[in-house]
Amino acid sequence: MTATLPTATESVRARLKRRPWTHHNRLAAAVVAGNVVAATAGPLDVGVLTWLVLGNLTLAVVIRQQLVINLLFRLATAAPLRRSLRLRWTLGKVYHFGGLHVGGTLCATAWFFVLTGVLTARGGPAALLLTSWAIAVVLTGMIVLALPRLRARRHDLFERSHRFGGWSLLVLFTVHSVLLAGPDFVGSGPFWVLLVVVTSVALPWLRLRRVPVRITRPSPHVALLSFDYGVTPFAGSSTALSRNPLLEWHSFANVPAPGRTGFRLTVSRAGDWTGALIDDLPSHLWVKGIPTAGVGNIDKLFRRVVWVATGSGIGPCLPHLLSGETPARLVWSTRHPRRTYGDELVDEILAVQPDAVVWDTDSAGKPDLVELALSAHRDFDAEAVICISNKKTTWHVVEALEARGVPAFGAIWDS
Repeated sequence: MTATLPTATESVRARLKRRPWTHHNRLAAAVVAGNVVAATAGPLDVGVLTWLVLGNLTLAVVIRQQLVINLLFRLATAAPLRRSLRLRWTLGKVYHFGGLHVGGTLCATAWFFVLTGVLTARGGPAALLLTSWAIAVVLTGMIVLALPRLRARRHDLFERSHRFGGWSLLVLFTVHSVLLAGPDFVGSGPFWVLLVVVTSVALPWLRLRRVPVRITRPSPHVALLSFDYGVTPFAGSSTALSRNPLLEWHSFANVPAPGRTGFRLTVSRAGDWTGALIDDLPSHLWVKGIPTAGVGNIDKLFRRVVWVATGSGIGPCLPHLLSGETPARLVWSTRHPRRTYGDELVDEILAVQPDAVVWDTDSAGKPDLVELALSAHRDFDAEAVICISNKKTTWHVVEALEARGVPAFGAIWDS
């Protein structure tokens, strides 16, 4: 039976939930607006410009720190269920915090160019000017490579530029601050700010380790990774994996099972790295940092949720379905689920989700996920929908549901 779909309203409120008016972009705009206000508060001398650069740089770096991310999610999801749905809907957008990173980076770069111009006009020491322009060049290169289209086409280059460029910037900023402040640098405000930034960047790498992994391959399309090295992550978290820790990292949703140590990951063939992992089945992988909260963590803000997944998107949904902490209904669209993911995984899902809508695209074709989600949302009397899929599908489902007044959430590919 076809669900009766709510009309997609075109009110101002509905339009403001679509790109480019996302919470991510609103946060970036708020940072820019705050900097504009700060710029009008007084004369922009070298000291003020230095603090504007360091303040924005600190925001850009610290907001990406794993401990800070987990704290943001913990605070946002602490709201009691008795609070209004509108408030909980807004708090559920906590994963848009990357807008603060973007806003801080853009403003830090803009102010640094102003600072460099002032220092150049003043005719400062050659070493200071050389360091200033080196920082300006590195910042510009990182921003250019982070532009969405270029980043999507050359993701490995983007990732390496952020890693090695970021480390280079920490050294250059420290040298720049020493040259600017002279012997008074140690113990000064910039000294402590840079110490916080360096510590924030270093912490995940201090937990770098090479750990054993057991991999099963139910089909040439999917690998199921099992870890048990003393860490049992929380549901809704992710772990970063690498085979070469200096070159590239890939994050996957953790699947802990209630009452068992360790966790699993579901990896589908979606590029060179995942393809090589599925084909090679390594015995060890590198991990760093700590399990980090992701979009699925916001399910605890709602009384009942619908999970919409396509393909291996079932992985991030599975720990929430297994834990049963928030009543849930699953809508899963995938190619021949048992042949692709194996009987064991499918039976595990159906054991906790006997009423799940499992759509086999091999036999039934491509579904209308918006209609399926709305039907499940209505029949299950859910408060929200969480979609785990590829970028195009996620954005389509989330925007279509929110235009109909349904709180919907999904990754925004900003990290």
